[in-house]
Amino acid sequence: MVFPLYDDNADRRTFPFVNYALIVLNVLVFIFPQQMSERGNKFTYAFSCVPKEIVTGQDLTEVIEFKHPITKETIEAIQLEPTPFSVYITLLTSMFMHGGLAHLIGNMLFLWIFGDNVEDFLGHVRYVIFYLICGVAASFAHIAVTYGFGMDPRIPCLGASGAISGVLGGYLLLYPHKSVAVILLRIITTVPAWVAIGMWFLFQIINSLGALGDETGGGVAYGAHIGGFIAGLVLVKLIGVGVDPPPRALPPRRRF
Repeated sequence: MVFPLYDDNADRRTFPFVNYALIVLNVLVFIFPQQMSERGNKFTYAFSCVPKEIVTGQDLTEVIEFKHPITKETIEAIQLEPTPFSVYITLLTSMFMHGGLAHLIGNMLFLWIFGDNVEDFLGHVRYVIFYLICGVAASFAHIAVTYGFGMDPRIPCLGASGAISGVLGGYLLLYPHKSVAVILLRIITTVPAWVAIGMWFLFQIINSLGALGDETGGGVAYGAHIGGFIAGLVLVKLIGVGVDPPPRALPPRRRF
């Protein structure tokens, strides 16, 4: 598995304040309404995206029990909370919440590395539009996979992964040869973006196939990752119509 650390920003022309604002917003939502408040769980389960709610338009307020696959004993239960607005608002709110600190840190690292360059190409306003559309598209992809493969549609989904996957797709199309420093086999080296992102996408495909037999989806919405990535590939040039293409990066030198 390739783990990215940073990329080459020598050709970046603008300050990515929108990308930084997205990172700050994700962190603040995680710290305050999700973690610091006594009603943190209520907030999380009120504003997460529940596939069945999106398909039916009905707000679910029920207890979901997770049972041991062999003993059938309940090992965990969550209470879905009422959404104070239309359930469709969760398509947006869910992409600014996270299930834990590791989930948050991993997502924000990827957004910090790859988002600034996509914002530099699209411009600040178009980048916001691109990011949100990719996140919503990822949620719809997750919903389609949930129903298509018989997973439990009541299980809530949250996280910025779908939108960030769209950012990765856009980055891959715009900057395939840009240098990205990664940890590969416990060694820090430099590879072109198409290698770093391509291996990440392959990992999503492999793991999504392994999760198909689990009605919970294995705890990770790989369908959202794949759907968001494809949305980013498709949308980055459509939303960036009229924008000059980025300068072609030279292939990176290998460092060991």
